[in-house]
Amino acid sequence: MPASPFLHHHVVGPADAPPLVLGPSLGTFKVVWEPQLPSLTRRFRVLRFDLPGHGGSTSAVLPDPGPGRTTVGHLASLVLALADHHGWDRFHYAGISLGGAIGAHLAARDPDRIASLALVCSSAHFSAAQPWHERAALVRLKGTAPLLETIPSRWFASADVADTPFGRRLLGNLADTNPVGYAACCDALADYDLRPDLATISAPTLVVGGTLDTATPLEHARELAEGIPHAVLKTVACGHLAAERPRALQSVLTAHLRGP
Repeated sequence: MPASPFLHHHVVGPADAPPLVLGPSLGTFKVVWEPQLPSLTRRFRVLRFDLPGHGGSTSAVLPDPGPGRTTVGHLASLVLALADHHGWDRFHYAGISLGGAIGAHLAARDPDRIASLALVCSSAHFSAAQPWHERAALVRLKGTAPLLETIPSRWFASADVADTPFGRRLLGNLADTNPVGYAACCDALADYDLRPDLATISAPTLVVGGTLDTATPLEHARELAEGIPHAVLKTVACGHLAAERPRALQSVLTAHLRGP
């Protein structure tokens, strides 16, 4: 059977509800959004997807997963293909980290498609390109195993979270991620710089910054909120994965999605 041309995804919620797309962070699968589903599916038709090489998505969905070839624009095109597949001309979008970057790219380049935007522990520019290229080269050579020692302290503000069932599932996601897809997503982060285009984003935007986030410190959230017209900045006492504080994230996210 030929590989699917689409990112692996799951849709749940009332069929006639407004569509909401949820983007995961690098190294996590769509499971990262599970704690939010009971709340979000009351009002939305929710689509969660896996990045290339993550979960059920193969790296073959990319036009060229070779070193330095993948951009956030390529990933955004794959998300638009999902929306088109489901007949959604316009949809709400929320994303964590790289998932947020995909949403910001869509809001800047395809503004008619994005009804509202939520950027969680994300950035307009994920620092210098070289460390991302180095990480991509390491993972292509040795897989994601070398990352498992350092990632927990970057993802979670408290080491205890890594030992919870949810934390172990997320770290299991990283261990199971295909090296080609993970490295391609690193290349996308290396290439990404949306700072010149932030002012063009017109969708109502929520920016969520983690006060204990060392991967994208709070100044990244402030830069997004200051650059996007009328964006609202909220903070959560979390590390890079705000999913470790599900109730706090749910509170700010649902308030934003209930807004005008």
